Amino acid sequence: MILRVFFPIAVVFVTAAFAFGQTKTPEPSPILIPFDRSLQSLVVTTPDWNSVQGKAQLFERKNAGSKWKAVGGEFPVVVGKNGLGADSTSAIDKEHAAFIKKEGDGRAPAGLFPLTSTFGIADVESHLPFTKLEEFTECVDDTNSNFYNKIVNRMQVGNFDWKSSEKMFTVRPQYDLGVFVAYNSYPAVPGNGSCIFLHIWKDANTGTAGCTAMARENLERIVKWLDPAKNPYLVQMTAAEYNSRRKSLRLPKV
Repeated sequence: MILRVFFPIAVVFVTAAFAFGQTKTPEPSPILIPFDRSLQSLVVTTPDWNSVQGKAQLFERKNAGSKWKAVGGEFPVVVGKNGLGADSTSAIDKEHAAFIKKEGDGRAPAGLFPLTSTFGIADVESHLPFTKLEEFTECVDDTNSNFYNKIVNRMQVGNFDWKSSEKMFTVRPQYDLGVFVAYNSYPAVPGNGSCIFLHIWKDANTGTAGCTAMARENLERIVKWLDPAKNPYLVQMTAAEYNSRRKSLRLPKV
């Protein structure tokens, strides 16, 4: 009798605990804090839309009305293996429609994008929300998934609805440390591109699938520097676009 009484209760308890431990539905889209409220920016410029190599510099300002000041010197980066592609919702001139960013095009997005979280293989000093990569950590690039353009743990997601994803734990050493670039996140539009990061480069000449990559020491400095209270942004454009937009968008002078 004791077994018949308690066994079903235990089963119900374990089942319920498992269910509540999973995420059944994707989180709602985050709220975009506009760039004019940003006090930290990582500025990346490239010579033209097809260039793989670029230069980067960090900037800060005390408040939204003050001037931007450089933090340290310039350092090299690489972008997409096919260069840059304009964010269709940004201030980039639509005359460059041939270079609009799309899923799988090998172009890094050009525009202004919040830097919202960090990730890595080992625990690091990060003021932004941090995800420690594990065997089942994936970034979903399936345009039909409810989790499109999100980093998830497949063992913790109840609604497993994707057929394509990036197995982040296996991308070594490039993903030993990284920052999530909130491109196509407000909300995510299927097909506009996904899984855009700052990460460690393979080398100074090899482009990425669409991310912005750099030497590890520069990325480590960025991760420690980023402050969520300062609404950090990636500002990434061709040099010509940047110069033409700098005053109207109140961008740092590079």
